[in-house]
Amino acid sequence: MNPAVREKIILQSKLGIVSGKMFDFSKEYILSATDAILKRLGTEYLDVLLLHRPDALVEPQEVAEAFDKLESSGKVRYFGVSNQNPMQIELLKKYVRQPIVANQLQFSIAHANLVSAGINVNMTTDSATVRDGGILDYARIHDITIQPWSPFQHGFFGGVFLDREKFPVLNAKIDEIAEKYNVANTTIAIAWILRHPAKMQPVSGTTNAKRLADIVKASDIYLTREEWYEIYQAAGNVLP
Repeated sequence: MNPAVREKIILQSKLGIVSGKMFDFSKEYILSATDAILKRLGTEYLDVLLLHRPDALVEPQEVAEAFDKLESSGKVRYFGVSNQNPMQIELLKKYVRQPIVANQLQFSIAHANLVSAGINVNMTTDSATVRDGGILDYARIHDITIQPWSPFQHGFFGGVFLDREKFPVLNAKIDEIAEKYNVANTTIAIAWILRHPAKMQPVSGTTNAKRLADIVKASDIYLTREEWYEIYQAAGNVLP
């Protein structure tokens, strides 16, 4: 890769899942997997490397040694995690000296548990159940950027919610607001995430140029508080 071009790009990757078999945060695996990533991407370094999902057998001392070696060798500049709760991050931080700069978590209009538990504090509804250890507020306190994955999905890989008959009220509201701002419904779905003051960085896997352009336009849309809550409730969420 042309060095002049490379310096203008932020490359992020993640490791830790041995597909269909296990999670592996051992020092040996982290180092070998990083080398494999660099080779595939044709680059000498990654800007950000994430540990993908928690490894139940993690030994944070090994993670710390791997991170130190990757940083000192210039192979990785910053480190983060994926789908980890506050205490799992605290365990890493006890040994890892580099800041944890990012945490990838599933979040969308139709999968809004990150915010629902906070909205329903002290209630007895299912929405009040804290399933992530309060990671949203923890991330904001510790300057960890949340990177929402599957921003157009409902449930755990339940499919997209945009233009789906299963979500008539939600799509009607999104389409109404999209028409107001003269943008696509895709733009509004991302703008809803960006409106949250945590300054999240949505992760989209699209390879469609037009869809990517619609996603980028969301950075120019600032939904009102009323619009944000209207969309939230149109997804079936009830305010206490």
